[in-house]
Amino acid sequence: MTPPATTAVIFDLDGVLVDTAQSHLAAWRRIASELGFTFGDRVGESLKGVARETALDLILTAGGVTLSPEDAAAAASRKNGYYTDQLRHLDQASLLPGALASLRWLRENGVPVALGSASRNARTILNSTGIADLFDAVVDGNVVRRAKPDPTVFLVAAEKLGIAPEHCLVLEDAIAGVEAGIRAGCRVVGVGEPDVLTAAEFVVPDLSALDWPTLIGRPE
Repeated sequence: MTPPATTAVIFDLDGVLVDTAQSHLAAWRRIASELGFTFGDRVGESLKGVARETALDLILTAGGVTLSPEDAAAAASRKNGYYTDQLRHLDQASLLPGALASLRWLRENGVPVALGSASRNARTILNSTGIADLFDAVVDGNVVRRAKPDPTVFLVAAEKLGIAPEHCLVLEDAIAGVEAGIRAGCRVVGVGEPDVLTAAEFVVPDLSALDWPTLIGRPE
């Protein structure tokens, strides 16, 4: 079955456009260490693409730790402080392979582009890396609080672009994000490991591997 024509693109941020995934993970590992435990790679993978509070719940469950609402809020706030300290060092060199070229090609060819991210620091990251002007809409954790795999972030992004979800292509590096894109009715391409992102239409190692003219239906 031929997929619907793609007329707009929605990017996740962390791990797709910018290499901040390791910064998130390092901050969460620091929180776990403060609470007296460590967590493995499987838990680390589950943290991708989810909201801060959800990630904290996953970590606390893994460590068998229970916190009061006040202490949980304080831990989440500390994590964000550790993470944002690292954002000050971001620049265009922090963009992942193919990110800038992809955004420029889409802009030059008149393809609407949105960001669909759980990050509440998304605009800071876009500005620091110099790509903010390449987006027609930004939907982040300050706009949508319902975390992936809930599809709301992609549905809102499609609405802001004025494009039906079935005509939007989502780029995601997280299992929860792939599920959210599918639930929104979008096409979803994974960025990362094929054996992890098994539900995606197909998976590429990074954005430089994408053939945009073919994906968008504009052969050169």
